Amino acid sequence: MPIIKINSLAHKGVEIFSTLTEAQLRQSIEHDAGLFIAESPKVIQVALDSGYEPYAMMCEEKHIKGDASSIIEQCADIPIYTGCRELLSSLTGYTLTRGVLCAMKRKPFKSVEEITFNAKRIVVIDGVVDTTNIGAIFRSAAALGIDALLLTPTSCDPLNRRAVRVSMGSVFRLPWTWIKEPLSSLNRYGFKTAAMALEENSISIDDSRLAAEERLAIIMGTEGDGLSNCVISDADYVVRIPMSHGVDSLNVAAAAAVAFWELRTNR
Repeated sequence: MPIIKINSLAHKGVEIFSTLTEAQLRQSIEHDAGLFIAESPKVIQVALDSGYEPYAMMCEEKHIKGDASSIIEQCADIPIYTGCRELLSSLTGYTLTRGVLCAMKRKPFKSVEEITFNAKRIVVIDGVVDTTNIGAIFRSAAALGIDALLLTPTSCDPLNRRAVRVSMGSVFRLPWTWIKEPLSSLNRYGFKTAAMALEENSISIDDSRLAAEERLAIIMGTEGDGLSNCVISDADYVVRIPMSHGVDSLNVAAAAAVAFWELRTNR
């Protein structure tokens, strides 16, 4: 395996980790679908197990025969850059998570029909731009029985480095893709849509009609304004989580976890 010791972040090839922005990684000419960064052996292993192809790795020297040894054995044909802890920490201004970064090749996107073909419960993420929230939603979705996720183009990229880290690799565990057509189009695939919104005409999340739906798409809105009036009016159901003690709403990631648990299949 080509282990390359570096003494400077200006070393050729290291720009993937040190200078390229998220947008530049997505548009990388080395791979048609672009690149993304995963960090920590556990998260990288989940990505490998899910069929993502490694492109290059950066690892603290002490982890080569330690925490990262099994990952390195699986990545024998890619360059593995290594250096001292202080040098690699300067990449981001903080110590690397578990001392390992891996640039990986993105997969071509599948269609909405392919992603949802066998799904009973899916999530639509509409306009959520905070990477922490995206990662948390994916983690809850994987843990609580969601089959697939769709994101509108105004949402954050799930393969953003922080979203990947917060999700603990859950962005690799579930199928997902972008949806560019109106969300009401999900009816064509046999889904009833449930827009999570605090509206006067909303029904409680424990309404028996929701649990009885064979295929349900749960729509989660942006952190500030929530879902648009158009999305709400087009939905088959408008659903609220009952609140207490004068609290008017939950963070979108917290609301998502509640919704996924309550609206799971065979509840």
